[in-house]
Amino acid sequence: MYIPPAHAETDEDEIFAFLAAHPLGAMVSVAENGRLVATHLPWLVHRDRGANGVLEGHIAKANREHQLPGDNGIDRSFEALVIFTGPDAYISPSWYPSKAEHGKVVPTWNYVAVHVYGRVHFTSDREFLARHLEHLVARHEGGRSTPWMISDAPREYIERQMNAIVGVEVSISRIEGKWKMSQNRPPADVDAVIDNLRDSPIAEDRAVGEIVAMRKRST
Repeated sequence: MYIPPAHAETDEDEIFAFLAAHPLGAMVSVAENGRLVATHLPWLVHRDRGANGVLEGHIAKANREHQLPGDNGIDRSFEALVIFTGPDAYISPSWYPSKAEHGKVVPTWNYVAVHVYGRVHFTSDREFLARHLEHLVARHEGGRSTPWMISDAPREYIERQMNAIVGVEVSISRIEGKWKMSQNRPPADVDAVIDNLRDSPIAEDRAVGEIVAMRKRST
């Protein structure tokens, strides 16, 4: 990922907080024929595991990525990239005061992205899968007024579902964070971006506007 210095995020607390808040990530790997394979998965983030943290998820046994042979000659593990994205918004050059000054402005896009690199390992351990699924459900059902629990479904049905999946862990080797939030624009242009995004009828635009404002306050 191309990251100009103005857009780089290196604060690990900020990055891991983002991963926890945006758990859907696309795992991308290379098949033996050289073609790229990608799978969108909800992840749990374990910052305290391994040297740099671990992503934990599950994948269908029939999934193409689960069937990859591996690249280290010992097990079926392989290197992969997991891509997480957050709020994004189109930025119109017509908002910039600098447009009236010199006209040297163009459209752009504001967004948040985190790329996680690491080695993928699969596991069919039933205790791992049961614990992982319980944690995943609790993570996303916990705040609901009537949370669903795995025990709400018939046991034999859950057993059949579990037989069709395997656990997946990504041992993190490197993380790149990019918060492209108008940091390279003059202050007056940034203020105009914030105002226009906050006034947008689109919820995601407004969310980006708040991030732009937060980034401006922190500089």
